[in-house]
Amino acid sequence: MNALEFALGWTLLHFLWQGALIGAISALLLGLMRKAPATQRYTVACAAQLACLAWPVLGLLHDWQAAADANAIVAAGMAAAVISNRHLLLGIDAQLPLLVGAWALCAFALTVRSAFGLGWIACARRTGRVDAALQARLSRLALRLGIRRLVELRIVDALASPITAGWLRPVVLVPASLVSGMPPALLDALLAHELAHVRRYDYLVNLLQNTIEILLFYHPVVWWLSRRIRQERELIADAMAAGATGEPQRLAQALSELEKLQFAAPRMALGAGDGDLLARIRHLVLPQPQVSAWKSLLPALCVTAACLTAYAQARTDTPNASAERRPAIVDFTSCSKPEWPKSDLRAEHTGTVTLEFMVATSGAVTGSRVVRSSGHPGLDKAAQAGIGKCHFKPARVRGVPVATAQKMQYVWTLK
Repeated sequence: MNALEFALGWTLLHFLWQGALIGAISALLLGLMRKAPATQRYTVACAAQLACLAWPVLGLLHDWQAAADANAIVAAGMAAAVISNRHLLLGIDAQLPLLVGAWALCAFALTVRSAFGLGWIACARRTGRVDAALQARLSRLALRLGIRRLVELRIVDALASPITAGWLRPVVLVPASLVSGMPPALLDALLAHELAHVRRYDYLVNLLQNTIEILLFYHPVVWWLSRRIRQERELIADAMAAGATGEPQRLAQALSELEKLQFAAPRMALGAGDGDLLARIRHLVLPQPQVSAWKSLLPALCVTAACLTAYAQARTDTPNASAERRPAIVDFTSCSKPEWPKSDLRAEHTGTVTLEFMVATSGAVTGSRVVRSSGHPGLDKAAQAGIGKCHFKPARVRGVPVATAQKMQYVWTLK
């Protein structure tokens, strides 16, 4: 097991409690912000989602470097005579390759699914119909929302709700059923909602959400935060669309009509049907008085800071991976000087031999092979004979001797 595999496996395991802590703090903050503006709740949910990515990444980089410095590559067979927690930790270490492999397979499958979603959007953009009149209406709404760049519009048959995709070249995909069956005023309200996503660059945030969902798919807090982000984002877009059209009731009526349709769009896009439609309609028709909740969040923020400070102190006080995984150390007094083959000495052969060998739990060298030859077979064999006579202090993982793979160079030079 290499250093990256070891660090990645423990990073995935540590995120179980890290994600739970982030989720608990987020739930507390969002609970205190029930009457706060949606933009504030959205900011908190996005920050929590970013923390779900940043915390494991920083931990992975730290543990990877520590494990690489330790150079402890654990063999499959580990000592059995260990006690309680050491036995448990060593058992987990042995299963890390299987854990990392399963995680990589699932993450790859989710990546393929997301790639198909992006491909579907690209295909719909190419094959969707263009309607000059509807495109002109969309452009006028875009100017009203302060969008100066071109936002394309395509009419798609296999779609039940308008969706927005793209960042540099944004596009709004509109179902053909809405164009033919919904009154123009209501359709304009839905288009204004989609343009609000373009105005706020929500597509980029949605892509980042999908990336986090792929990498940390196994933790329910990640999916809960993503759902909250999408709910708050839709409320913000509704408010912007209602402000642009000047008629919140019109957007509420359009959402009511949209609720009757079945939503079936890829999650790589943003759609007017996202979120809880009934809750959004109530929010538009009967808006609740909103007050800033930042002052009331001060106690919760203090608790959060205290938790993070305690974690940082624990990281400082707890032995890191380099202390837990100590490499094998050669005892040079046990090594006899390798004998220079007479034929190579007469021919004045020189070179550097790189050997890889196993150090057993007893410290003895159990086997060796030439990784990089000196160019002279005699010198290579002499180096292997020399390393076989050396004795090592065996590597240790969590205090238990383990067999490890080591590398060493023999330099043959004439002085």
